[in-house]
Amino acid sequence: MHTPLNHQKNSITLSETLHTDRVSDLYVTLPTRDGTRNPYKSPKNSEALGFGHHLAFFHPRTPEKYLRPDGTDADFCPPEPFVRRMWAGGRMSGRATACMTVRSVVKKGFVNAVPMVFVNQGIEISNDGDEEYAILEERTHVYLALGVNQRRFREVLGLPRPDFSLKFTPSPTTLFRFSALTFNGHHIHLDRDYARESEGYPERLVHGPLTALMLLETLAHHHPEAQMKSFEYRALNPVVVNEELTFNGTWSGPKEITLWVQSEAGVVGMKGKVSLDGNQG
Repeated sequence: MHTPLNHQKNSITLSETLHTDRVSDLYVTLPTRDGTRNPYKSPKNSEALGFGHHLAFFHPRTPEKYLRPDGTDADFCPPEPFVRRMWAGGRMSGRATACMTVRSVVKKGFVNAVPMVFVNQGIEISNDGDEEYAILEERTHVYLALGVNQRRFREVLGLPRPDFSLKFTPSPTTLFRFSALTFNGHHIHLDRDYARESEGYPERLVHGPLTALMLLETLAHHHPEAQMKSFEYRALNPVVVNEELTFNGTWSGPKEITLWVQSEAGVVGMKGKVSLDGNQG
């Protein structure tokens, strides 16, 4: 039986059984694992989950009645008028039950024209019965008032020359599949009219966690031997559907890689940095 979540709580605990069929659904959604670039490899029982793949799992299962008007979960969100949600960034480290808590709420822009609220979630993921956490994550969402979309594109200067790249055009099917995987009903990913008329974007937006995951997948695709230890990233500009994206990576140190994604127009949608395991040869 499902008990509706208490929206006044600042902590929820979720459980997930990672069946190989669910992981297969993720694999065929990712262009790096669907068999079109390399031979398809089915996930195996007891196989380690790929770094960052937890982003597709451990989601709330909220009855539609309790969702917000834009299709998002009401947990951890600020009160009105901050009803527009965007994925702003996060960090994760690895060394299953997920415990999510609100770590901080930060208000910005109130003295300017575009007030916004940042909500930082702390997420701890462990295998059932284990005392130590397998993954620690911090996830940040930004909330804006309805009808306020005056943020200009951020220009990102000083990008290095990429050492490796991967091109991918996310389609409406990609967005639908990832929304289904993550039980995400946010209209901004699925409804073009809503994205344009209610949110002021030119098209539906690619999910923040999918973009972050594709950055990690680009590194894993080109350097499958890399043992990722931590990843910190920030969403800089909206990433829209049906646009060819180039996911880039460059070595910024012996154990550090800078990752970023650009549109055909050169707009940087997300940028992050991966640290590799220090014991890796």
